[in-house]
Amino acid sequence: MPKVKYRLALTQEERKELEAIVSKGKHSTQKVLNALILLNCDENAPTPRTLREVDVASVLKISAMKLHRVKQRFVNEGLHIALNGHKGQRIYEKKADGEFEAHLIALSCSKPPSGYVRWSLRLLAEKVVELEYADSISYETVRRGFKKNELKPWKKIGWVIPPKENAEFVARMEKVLDVYKRPYDRRFPVICMDESPRQLIDEVKMPIPIAPGRPARYDYEYKRHGVCNVFMSNEPLAGKRMVKVTKRRTKQDWAVFIAEIAQCYSDAEKITLVMDNLNTHKAGSLYEAFPPDQAKKLWDRFDFVYTPKHGSWLNMAEIELNVLIRQCLNRRIPDMVTVVTEVAAWQNNRNTQKATINWQFTTKDARIKLRRLYPTLHV
Repeated sequence: MPKVKYRLALTQEERKELEAIVSKGKHSTQKVLNALILLNCDENAPTPRTLREVDVASVLKISAMKLHRVKQRFVNEGLHIALNGHKGQRIYEKKADGEFEAHLIALSCSKPPSGYVRWSLRLLAEKVVELEYADSISYETVRRGFKKNELKPWKKIGWVIPPKENAEFVARMEKVLDVYKRPYDRRFPVICMDESPRQLIDEVKMPIPIAPGRPARYDYEYKRHGVCNVFMSNEPLAGKRMVKVTKRRTKQDWAVFIAEIAQCYSDAEKITLVMDNLNTHKAGSLYEAFPPDQAKKLWDRFDFVYTPKHGSWLNMAEIELNVLIRQCLNRRIPDMVTVVTEVAAWQNNRNTQKATINWQFTTKDARIKLRRLYPTLHV
């Protein structure tokens, strides 16, 4: 125990403030602990002190130096500093900027070092320093970069990615991103369209419902009743979507859905339709479903904007379709009638909420984070 040098004599107002801190309100653990130290070391307390300072330290489970330091701060710097301490004066330089994150994304997606199955946080932190992307970096900064950019190097799924320096990919990507920058205009709506097949699956054995302490149980065996197709169109800025369930996904089915979109936006002068490059998503499909005059009139209502090949993630309808699957269709549904009923209920509720999509990815972001896709110019 340090030699007792600092004597505390709290005023009545100071004592009331400290008693309020330890008895009510939301305060940090350290602040409450400091208040208890000051109250128990007060020589001006209403009742005589019965604990020595060594006993106070023992009861509060703190070191003698901690107790001495709080008393010292109170005597020399006042109650506020004794309770809260000094704020850090050090200014930290932000290391994880956009360029650093681009390097981190590229590195985590590359082949790991020899002898390792995958990149770990510590391996990446060491490699970042080795490649001089940063003077020093903690693996915690790498972890936050993963979380922010939704990177999971330990997970693998089948995927198709574009080749490096793909001018066609970046041209179409920037076209789509330019479309997404447009402000809302009901005369020129921006609509995104996508589709997905869904299996019709029936139970062979009745599931066991959920109960306290036990999840619902489904038998691994099921009966398949074919498939149906789900068309999705959504207007991200208006929070509006339209879903249609069909038996097939032919050119005629797509053309009829396009006609229904045009009818839904009958007051629009021109409809910008963002979609992927599926073989049915062509103007020719309109001519296979309608007479030439009607097909031409329908085609003139639209401006088709295609996502790049292997770039369907740029289609916001894919996001909305995933929401539909997660919230409504991610279960065993035996027939198309039930799918139609359930999807209609989901659509009505979602449109009532006017749920929108907050798209953040811009051309500027693409030119940093996806720089490897841009051609290298040799002048």
